[in-house]
Amino acid sequence: MAVIKTIDLVGVSDVSWEDAAAQALREATSTLRNVEGLSVLEQTGVVADGAITEYHTAVRIRFRLARA
Repeated sequence: MAVIKTIDLVGVSDVSWEDAAAQALREATSTLRNVEGLSVLEQTGVVADGAITEYHTAVRIRFRLARA
C-alpha cells in the first residue's frame, strides 16, 4: 500500500511565475525522494513603481513515502 504526502511551498523568481514554480520544485527535489507531481495553488507578485519586481508561485508538492 502506498501513502502520498504533500507539502506547500512558495517559489520566488524575478523572471516569471513559471520560473518561481520551477524554483520550488528544484528545492523540493533537492531534499525529498519520490516526488511525483505538483499543483499550482496561487500566483502572486510584488509590485514597485508600477512593475512586477518579484513573482511568487505557491505549489503543493506530492511525494510517495518510502518504507524504511
